[in-house]
Amino acid sequence: MSTNRRSFVGALGAAPLFIPKSAFGANDKITYGAIATGGRGRYLMGKFKQLGAVCAAVCDVYEPNLQKASDLEPEAKRFLDYRELLQMPNIDCVVVASPDHQHAPMLLAALEAKKDVYLEKPLSHSLEQSERMIKAVRASKQVVQVGMQRRSAPALIEAKKLVDDGLLGRIALVKAQWNWNIAADLDNSALPGKLDWNRFLGTAPARALEPMRFRRWRYFYDYAGGNMTDQGTHLMDVVQWLTKNSAPTAAQASGYVAKMKGSEHPDVFSAVFEYPNMMATWTLDYCNSYENGWAIFLQGDKATLILDDAGYKVLGEPWKRGAAPLMEKLAPVPVEAHIQNFLDCMKTRQEPNAPVEVAAAAVAGPHMANKAMFDGRKFIRA
Repeated sequence: MSTNRRSFVGALGAAPLFIPKSAFGANDKITYGAIATGGRGRYLMGKFKQLGAVCAAVCDVYEPNLQKASDLEPEAKRFLDYRELLQMPNIDCVVVASPDHQHAPMLLAALEAKKDVYLEKPLSHSLEQSERMIKAVRASKQVVQVGMQRRSAPALIEAKKLVDDGLLGRIALVKAQWNWNIAADLDNSALPGKLDWNRFLGTAPARALEPMRFRRWRYFYDYAGGNMTDQGTHLMDVVQWLTKNSAPTAAQASGYVAKMKGSEHPDVFSAVFEYPNMMATWTLDYCNSYENGWAIFLQGDKATLILDDAGYKVLGEPWKRGAAPLMEKLAPVPVEAHIQNFLDCMKTRQEPNAPVEVAAAAVAGPHMANKAMFDGRKFIRA
């Protein structure tokens, strides 16, 4: 591994503490442009609107998605090319919900246009991209929040304090999992509506259109890291945040396509990550719904902390079947809190809850696991 890579991973937690003050007044409305208005993009548009932000422009390479965004925001100007949207002088920030391979180009272009950015996770399509993205953000004066909303969830912040206070004792193993019974053959039937395929590809290798590559881009190497980096970014971030770790020192992984025929990325896999003082596992099964959704088990020698969609609970050691939790809290993970943090930071110019260094560390392990799985050997960070 290069010296640059070593310095990149070593700096994953080293974000600056101050960004110059903003020109926003306390009551000014923030105006934004939405780049990539598929299902996630439109979901975020609704949340930004709920929090008082004004959508001035929408952009998508697929006409049906662009039309749906226009239906939500009829006054917003429409664009096919995001670089044209970025030239609008009245836009304070952009909300980017594109496929992973477009994250780096879109972030870099937005920074050059001096726009703040709310960027969906995972941060990058590779470790090398993460390095370039960090450098670009830190060479700018822009606020960049990555969409890892658990960082702004009150219940997880409380859970972190429990761990910091030593309630669990020594944590030797953390287990992250995600189970959904949704795997099925990819749909490669003709797309309804017009798609600008070349703009979708961007810097990805040129090839003839296969509709399933657009519909389910996450499952192809050229556009994303699969569920390893998608769901894995969320969960490994929580693992590292609560245990005060950065990127792992090594990763191993194995997986296969069980039911998602046509996919290049697996719908069943298991990864193992090594840290200086603990290990973590990350397992996904999209062919079964037992313990449906996500969960993280932090196993200490004094207690176990279980986090999931419902909230958290703590089980004492030694564990006994049927024993009541020592404590329990039901709480969702509100995306609104994370977006509000970004909007607040745009006005104060303070660091947001999920800056690029945190996002790079969160996706580093999953990138390493993909590399290990596809190369058939353990990935060791130098």
